[in-house]
Amino acid sequence: MGKLIVIEGLDGSGKGTQGAILYKRLKEKYDFVRPLTFPDYKSDSSAPLRMYLNGDISENPMDINAYAASSFFAVDRYISYMTSWKEDYNKGGIFLADRYTTSNAVYQVGKSENAEEYLNWVWDYEYNKLGLPKPDLVIYLDMDPSVSAKLLLKRYKGDAGKKDIHEKDINFLENCRKNAMIVAKNNNWKIVKCSDDNEPFPVETISEEVFKLAQECIEND
Repeated sequence: MGKLIVIEGLDGSGKGTQGAILYKRLKEKYDFVRPLTFPDYKSDSSAPLRMYLNGDISENPMDINAYAASSFFAVDRYISYMTSWKEDYNKGGIFLADRYTTSNAVYQVGKSENAEEYLNWVWDYEYNKLGLPKPDLVIYLDMDPSVSAKLLLKRYKGDAGKKDIHEKDINFLENCRKNAMIVAKNNNWKIVKCSDDNEPFPVETISEEVFKLAQECIEND
């Protein structure tokens, strides 16, 4: 089997930037390295989750229960796996995922009445019932939501209307961060701190730590 390394974090935490840097560095050392990004917005498989994030179902993310929202994202991953990367994964390729099943845990667990019950369900649903690979390493980029909100606004060139229903709701993101830290510690994710309360840390500082964790995972079979 291959290796699956997941870079997880809230919106605006730098997952895309760090994933691109990590891909470039690993590509210099290993024969087969491939990036994955979820949701897969280029695929029809993402249609339900796009409706969810665009607010077509409800403008309030709390209105869509954890199990329904999780299913939207899980189906997108399943179709991607079956049609795009299953064969190469089984041949031993190294895959770097920007988000994965772990995002359901981060964003949806706060909606459930019983967190433990929900988490048991989501792990079983995606890894056992759908048969998606379990990550060998999850790197959680921990950035204060107030800092990431500034970076998101910069990304959207000041147009807050481009934010999805998660990105618009700072209270929702604050709760996601609290829940994410608990899930991360309970599931042996590696937490990389990416900011203080006001400013992000240098990209290079973060990328060094991310690379070290990824290389240790790949080399330590």
